Amino acid sequence: MATKIIYFVVDGKNEQAEFRSDDFSDDLKETFRSAAEAGPHDILKLYNVKGNLVNISPRLPENTPQTRYKLEVVATQCNDAPTGTELGVDFSAIEARLGKLEKKVFVENGEMPPLVLDLQNKVEHFKEKLQSVDHLSWLGLTKEISSGTSLQPFWDKQQSIRKTEEHNRNVFEKFRKMLQVDVTDEVREYLRKPTFDNWQWDDPEMLILLRQMYIDLNLVSNLNIEMPILHNWLYEIYRNYNQVPFHNFKHCFMVAQMMYGLTWLIDLPSLLDDIDIFILLTSAICHDLDHPGYNNAYQINAKTELALRYNDISPLENHHCSVAFEVLEKRHCNVMRNFSKEQYKRVREGMIRCILATDMAKHNEILSNFKSCTPSFDFNNKDHKALLLMVLLKIADISNECRPLDVAEPWLECLLQEFFNQSDIEKLEGLPVAPFMDREKVTKSSSQIGFIKFALLPLFEALGQLFPVIEKDIIGPVRNALDYYTDMQRALEEEKKKKDAESSKNGITKSNSQNTVPV
Repeated sequence: MATKIIYFVVDGKNEQAEFRSDDFSDDLKETFRSAAEAGPHDILKLYNVKGNLVNISPRLPENTPQTRYKLEVVATQCNDAPTGTELGVDFSAIEARLGKLEKKVFVENGEMPPLVLDLQNKVEHFKEKLQSVDHLSWLGLTKEISSGTSLQPFWDKQQSIRKTEEHNRNVFEKFRKMLQVDVTDEVREYLRKPTFDNWQWDDPEMLILLRQMYIDLNLVSNLNIEMPILHNWLYEIYRNYNQVPFHNFKHCFMVAQMMYGLTWLIDLPSLLDDIDIFILLTSAICHDLDHPGYNNAYQINAKTELALRYNDISPLENHHCSVAFEVLEKRHCNVMRNFSKEQYKRVREGMIRCILATDMAKHNEILSNFKSCTPSFDFNNKDHKALLLMVLLKIADISNECRPLDVAEPWLECLLQEFFNQSDIEKLEGLPVAPFMDREKVTKSSSQIGFIKFALLPLFEALGQLFPVIEKDIIGPVRNALDYYTDMQRALEEEKKKKDAESSKNGITKSNSQNTVPV
């Protein structure tokens, strides 16, 4: 079968792809998607040397290194802003009509009329405005709402944060096709490191890597976990994570990956049994199931159904536990179906205890209890071991600053977006707004300095007292992150002082000129 070589450029890098004329369009698009390091929801556009949009299909004309196509990614994954459809704008219809117009006026190897290009730009600009985190003020929705007014149809985004069934089916099909693929030794080794970069992996690949964790920790063999059941369970877990900016499936994966890395770094299998290791990894995977993107403070202040159900006591964490065991109740997803009653009881108690510990309202209490037992820590002491498991999950949950800057900083941006979305709603509803979530008061540096100083470092250093081996790979990078954000904050303050001084100087000059009396 004849093959084609296609030359193209993406993000300033020259690339080339080889494919056969009988390949499917979807496979070809996946090749381009991989080259662009794009996610499953990202939209790809391919342009020829004349700037005309061309279709990504096996019929794509061959070219040369001198006539490279230009590949662009024109949508982002980390955005939970309302779509045009939610606001009464059907972009799919607009873009379909625009596509028909392009076909009518497009002449092969010809120039796209300026009128069509102008219309394309206007549509893209309008979409960007609607998808911006500043959409609330742009739409004029910052007006004061009288007390008692319900905005539930606006803020209850259950339809928008859920992944579509079509999307889930596509992920499952790709996951299923990859099940026979062996994970290389290089990837398996990389998976154990705190420096792991999640941004280069798509959802089906992350599902494969989660499966690999259970295999390499010998949990599948030692606990008699049936592989088809493990596949079903992982996919069902994926389905129950929402498309919110931060607390999504990628976050679930990163927490599990850090837990997996800590397990190897500390050599936990030599200190804990298989059930404890299973509790840690499974709790990490389940710890934020069905997170709505609004924290406990919002749930309680807004008197949501979750807050009422759990009497304002860790409503989100209780919900995550509940969803986790609802999934496990499904026979085709019950990875514990071959466990004894005693093993099941231990796992359930351990997972509930660990996931509830991720509520930051309990942070100081758990840290204090752990530090008090560290000098005489006893792995045979049930209470000591329970505290250790809670601390390990807490560390994995808030471990992004252990990672390289180019991995950690995008996560901070996702977290701030989720915070800002919540504070916007709280302002609209007249609810209390936490200063660290207010887009008008927060910067990257100000959000991180206090959190690292008073939450991350004390917790990580407490674990370091018990396991000094984590100093280099876990604690050191967090200290470096504190220095980075401290320098950033200092630079911002210096810039502000400079601007204030200039403003003051300009004000004095203007005042003097106004008071001058002509002679």
